[in-house]
Amino acid sequence: MPSHNAIPNEFYVVLILDFQKGIIVVVKIVSRKLAKTENVYDIGVKKDHNFVLANGLVASNCFNKSHSTAYAYVAYQTAYLKANYPVEYMAALLTANSGDQDKVQKYIANCQKFNIEVEPPNINRSEVDFTPLPKVATGETKDKILFGLSAVKNVGEGAIEAILEARKESGEFKSLADLCDRVNLNALNSRTLESLIKCGAFDKIELNRHQLIKDLEGVMKWAQDRNKDRDMGQLSLFDVAETTMPAFDSAPKHPHVDDFPAKEKLQYEKEILGFYVSDHPLKYAHEQNQIQDVITIDKMSEKKSKSAIKLVVMLTGIKHHITKKGDPMAFLQIEDMSGQVDAVVFPKIYEEIKDLLIENALLVLTGKVDKKDDESQLLVDGAEKLEKVMADAVEQQEKPVTELDNYQNESRNEEIQINQPIAEAEKPIEQIESQKNPPKKDPGLLITENGFAKQRQIIILQIPVNIIPENDSFFEQIKAILEEQSSGDREKAKVAIGALIFDDKEQKSVEFGRQFWVEDGEKTINSFKAIGLKAEIISY
Repeated sequence: MPSHNAIPNEFYVVLILDFQKGIIVVVKIVSRKLAKTENVYDIGVKKDHNFVLANGLVASNCFNKSHSTAYAYVAYQTAYLKANYPVEYMAALLTANSGDQDKVQKYIANCQKFNIEVEPPNINRSEVDFTPLPKVATGETKDKILFGLSAVKNVGEGAIEAILEARKESGEFKSLADLCDRVNLNALNSRTLESLIKCGAFDKIELNRHQLIKDLEGVMKWAQDRNKDRDMGQLSLFDVAETTMPAFDSAPKHPHVDDFPAKEKLQYEKEILGFYVSDHPLKYAHEQNQIQDVITIDKMSEKKSKSAIKLVVMLTGIKHHITKKGDPMAFLQIEDMSGQVDAVVFPKIYEEIKDLLIENALLVLTGKVDKKDDESQLLVDGAEKLEKVMADAVEQQEKPVTELDNYQNESRNEEIQINQPIAEAEKPIEQIESQKNPPKKDPGLLITENGFAKQRQIIILQIPVNIIPENDSFFEQIKAILEEQSSGDREKAKVAIGALIFDDKEQKSVEFGRQFWVEDGEKTINSFKAIGLKAEIISY
């Protein structure tokens, strides 16, 4: 390569590649200046060989012609694939970085921007790597990427190979017992199966993950015994009759248990996959986009140091600290759907917000960007509960029930246990409701034109847990009745809907979203009674 001073005084067309954003810019050199003399190696130099470009930028760390051409060609190929085959491109990117949870989380956030859905692992469909499922090939309405088994914690190569081999030989697994009976359990231990269950890999077979965890120990012992019998040449009655009744139907089952709460499911996904796949506690807040001036964590790198920003985050880690002066402060780990970052709460702010600093809390944080060595962190100026900020931004009755509601409600239930015996559930429903927070008021419906308060009505369904089937048919019936009793005119639909769900240990009250309100309370109650449900109207 010629020395710096030997470069002719003429314009050069240069390709500059931004590796992180995948951007190629075509520019021209308009002037040059030697800042320092350095040896120029084939791989380029660190600094000081700078050129002022036509758009006012400075080109630094320039490569020689061969490297520039090679990088430009690779950049062109990458940009072409990303533009024309985004599903395949993102699947390859996720596979290549499956061992780096921070990068995978960032790429999953990018998938959402491309309207590509990343599906959780599926024991009957997932391969070793992330699998692209473009809608042009599947006939579905949305591009998808199927999660790869190699990215699931505690699932090794041997286990994956055994699962795929059994699936290839005899088709899809019909149940947990079927899998344990067909797969070599020397390669597949209980820890591996537990991880697959908790991250949702068996959801297409059985939605109740907690039930599968309870079944696991008995099923594995049953499968091991069957394997020993086969090795000894012994056949059971079920083996003889297997053509009419599958052998796995004889596997032991644990008594029925309720599924894990939504919050616990998400925590297991985070623990095993490194991030949330089936949903995210912050998903609804990001979709609604009701909070002003919020940015995502991945955009912090674009901000200058000391820039004021606002983040909607989940608090995933807290380290309390005492300064040399004896003042308390905290170091936080926070995340949103785009990534993770560290945050610092200094003593003065700590005193103001310390009650909000609870692990897994959903918060709106304000603060300033602090950059050191190309890494960003947040210096916290203030914090509010996400739920409160959302309530200020939108009317609560207009918001449908979401995973955010479930997550927040379950967090509250951990702090305030409401365990009531069944005898209390037998009390008059007015008395039960008086013990709980009353439904949120809609001021537009409670004040008359004369300024007088007007009573509102709510229908309370009484639903024992034991009558709820494992499928969604029960709730589909309820939904169909509510849709039938509402014309869609919100001015006319003034009777709210709630439910009291109970068993012999505890009970929970739920208020349905505004879109489920009905016009005629008596007709709605009669429809519920027709399917065997108890219901009552309460005025308040």
